[in-house]
Amino acid sequence: MPSSRKQRSRPRPTDAKSRIRRGRPKVCMLCKDRVVHVDYKDSSLLRRFMSERGKIKSRSSTGTCTQHQAAVALAIKNAREMALLPYVVRTLAGDKGGRRRGGPGGGRPDRPDGPRPDGPRPERAAPAAGADDTATGAADDASLEVPVPDAGDDSSLERRDDAVVEPAS
Repeated sequence: MPSSRKQRSRPRPTDAKSRIRRGRPKVCMLCKDRVVHVDYKDSSLLRRFMSERGKIKSRSSTGTCTQHQAAVALAIKNAREMALLPYVVRTLAGDKGGRRRGGPGGGRPDRPDGPRPDGPRPERAAPAAGADDTATGAADDASLEVPVPDAGDDSSLERRDDAVVEPAS
C-alpha cells in the first residue's frame, strides 16, 4: 500500500493547459539554429511552416516558440504579398474525394449534361423594327445593317435573318 501512495503523489508532466504530455517536447528549430531574423525571401525555410494547402501551421504542430511563430507568420504574409509564396495551393477536384455538390452530375438537375440535342445555342435575333417605331418614331437602322462583301468576290454570300445579301455590282 505505501508504494501506491508514492506513485499517486508523484507529479505528472503536464503542459500549460494541464494536459498530460506524451513523448518529448518539441524544440523550436529557429532557436536551436540561433536564427535572429526570419527573412521573408527564404521561401524554402518558410515552406516548412506551411501546410500543403498553403495555410500557416500552428505552433503545436511545428514546435516553434511564441516569438519565432509570430516572426514566421509575418514573414509568410510578406512573402505572399511579394508573390514568393502562394496564398492558396489549388487542388484538383478528383483529389478532394467526393466533396462535390449537387449529386453525381454536379450541375443543375433540370439541365442535362453534354451538348444541346438541337445543336449549339441560337444567336439572339435583332429586335423587331415595329417595336422601335412606337418609342422613337423610327427604326434603329444601325442594328439592321449587314456588312457588304467585296464586289469582286462572288463566293462570299452571307445569310442573315433568312435574307441573302449579294455583292454590289
